[in-house]
Amino acid sequence: MELALLHPPTPLLKRLSWFDWLFAVIVASSGLFALSRFGEFMDPYEKGILLAAIPSVAAFGWFWKSFRPLFIIVGAVSLFAISQYQGNLARMDEAFFLKYLISSQAAIMWMCALFGLATVTYWAGLLTRSEFTMKTATAMTWSAVTLGFIGLMVRWYESYLIGADVGHIPVSNLYEVFVLFCLITAMLYLYYEARYQTRQMGAFVLLVISAAVGFILWYALDRGAHEIQPLVPALKSWWMKLHVPANFIGYGSFSISAMLGAAYLLAQRGILASRLPKLEVIDDVMYKSIAIGFAFFTIATILGAMWAAEAWGGYWSWDPKETWALIVWLNYAAWLHIRLVKGLRGPMLAWWALGGLIVTTFAFLGVNMFLSGLHSYGTL
Repeated sequence: MELALLHPPTPLLKRLSWFDWLFAVIVASSGLFALSRFGEFMDPYEKGILLAAIPSVAAFGWFWKSFRPLFIIVGAVSLFAISQYQGNLARMDEAFFLKYLISSQAAIMWMCALFGLATVTYWAGLLTRSEFTMKTATAMTWSAVTLGFIGLMVRWYESYLIGADVGHIPVSNLYEVFVLFCLITAMLYLYYEARYQTRQMGAFVLLVISAAVGFILWYALDRGAHEIQPLVPALKSWWMKLHVPANFIGYGSFSISAMLGAAYLLAQRGILASRLPKLEVIDDVMYKSIAIGFAFFTIATILGAMWAAEAWGGYWSWDPKETWALIVWLNYAAWLHIRLVKGLRGPMLAWWALGGLIVTTFAFLGVNMFLSGLHSYGTL
């Protein structure tokens, strides 16, 4: 204690290296370029969100250094893809790189393929205890995330090529948010993988991502959901740019906790126990996933209520989507209460986390598909 008082922690700004500041300059330059290039399409709120994102993204890159190359590569490749269009959407079927690699749909299909391969590779590495195979799976997952973000960025540009009244941020329909779910869930997992120095959990987490990939492929190939469509009037709001990402950090975190709950229950019964991390590690990641997910889901719910007040004149209307969001929130609030206040650990909370996936999936997908209400924007 005395030693800590004699040598206080170094202030954050003094701990930053020249590369940290270079990254901040790159982020600021990118944000200001986007503002100068596309500012005419933004309202004052959207410009404010963009400017606020600059220090937020820079700080996130300082906190998680692996994010920095992802940001730079996605930005550089997305700009290259945009330049290939030359202002003409028909170039998607003419330019080689657009047609086969970095148009929005090509990049997202590559994302889907890589997530599927990563899932198989994680399981192969887990079962054979091969560290090289596990590292390969991690590289595939990072590659999938990179291509997925490129796909969303280019899709954003493509929507404006169709028409200024059609253009929108690509987090606006069921197809786009499933892509976003895959990316957020994968990034959250990759952070935990690096933080805990273990890749064995990837075999379980990638299963839920692959399930989402299966839906994306069916929805795109069978239903043509990848086609960019105009937004319904209620979705033409700057609130969406805040509400949806926060919501899906929650959904992604809850999904990770569910898959880790399954891993915990198997290991606790001696199945794959020697190949998986210790139960204490799985339990800790499961807890942190739910805690982070709960925080962001709470923020998303508050933002959603404020959006509802602006769009429909009231903060809460007991719409099916709102009701199920409350059920999800209460479910994980109770989980955290039992864990933190009662000190409960073990199989019960693992089963609860796994069961929470059913509740979360229905709130995410089932309500939109099977219950009518103000939030019924997607159809199968």
